[in-house]
Amino acid sequence: MARQLLKSGTSIGANIKNAQDGQSKKDFLSKMNIALKEAKETVYRVTLLSKSWHLGWYLKHKEIIQQANEIVWVLIKIVRTTKENLKKTP
Repeated sequence: MARQLLKSGTSIGANIKNAQDGQSKKDFLSKMNIALKEAKETVYRVTLLSKSWHLGWYLKHKEIIQQANEIVWVLIKIVRTTKENLKKTP
């Protein structure tokens, strides 16, 4: 489970970086959607780990979940705005 969390958590930033270097707005949107899915998966995995106490007493899992959710909401806004802008473009 920890390995999957590491993969999804680090994939968010990698996909955002790839989106910034995208070849088109559609490419940007596609990569941001992948980052969003990875962020949601990360929230899910941290929640599972926190409920099973695998994160241990030393980690503040509620703060981690809150920060991950904030990333999700930022990515949702980016994806929505990009979709709206693509609809306006001929």
